[in-house]
Amino acid sequence: MTEQSEKIKLSSDIIRSRFPKRFKPEICIISGNLHEIAKEFKQLGELNYSDIPRFTETENTKSAGKIIFAKTKKRDVLILMGRPQYFDGTDMRSIGHRIYVLKFLGIKKILSIDETAHLNPRFSCGEIALIYDHINLMGDNPLIGKNDETLGIRFPDMSNAYDKGMYKNIYKVFQENMIRINESVYLGITGPESETEAEARFYREIGTDVLGYSIVPENITAVHCGIEFGAIGLISRELVADKMSEDNRNQKQREKDQSQYFTSSVKRVKGIITELADRI
Repeated sequence: MTEQSEKIKLSSDIIRSRFPKRFKPEICIISGNLHEIAKEFKQLGELNYSDIPRFTETENTKSAGKIIFAKTKKRDVLILMGRPQYFDGTDMRSIGHRIYVLKFLGIKKILSIDETAHLNPRFSCGEIALIYDHINLMGDNPLIGKNDETLGIRFPDMSNAYDKGMYKNIYKVFQENMIRINESVYLGITGPESETEAEARFYREIGTDVLGYSIVPENITAVHCGIEFGAIGLISRELVADKMSEDNRNQKQREKDQSQYFTSSVKRVKGIITELADRI
């Protein structure tokens, strides 16, 4: 076993030792700090990230987050509450480590939920983006460096990065619940600074609809180790280039509006999250 695999096994063994009796999850939801989402599930227990080796690598993240052992009427589900961010100083390998741990735990599908800004003028804040592809402009990814062949091949195929079967199932749930479907190419950037008008125009011109800071490294790692991956964006900011120069709001008002739009997006997902977990 390689050094990388040994570290993954150490983390996964700790988590598995805390599983409730007969708990066998195959689905994981990565939800950031969306407590409202977790409340929709029956919760069987939890484990703080700080109690898991290698889950917390920086001062900014060492006490943040927990794993929730949950279930729906049909399935056992792992929920990751809180995520390390590249802009906080967490390196890509550490972000990828958590996904490999999920693989060792028997997870076969991941649904990742991330706050996003929209570049597409047909979208609106407070809506949901259904992500079907991405462009990585983060300048890094978790696979750079020596490859562990026991985890995945050196050059993984990204042609089905956002699993078509999962996408189809999520799409159906949106349709049946009359939720507007904003099919999206997601742009992965580092943050944490906001985007300039020139950047927003460029990002739109290269074919992206929404942007965020979290999903791309999770997705690349999942593809590498063979976990099917789906993603939803919670649209809380507008980055339509031609409108940005006309925005006269101060920072306080922008933050207030962003919070309100985010809350609206969360409510849309909250109403269907357990159905998504059962049907993806």
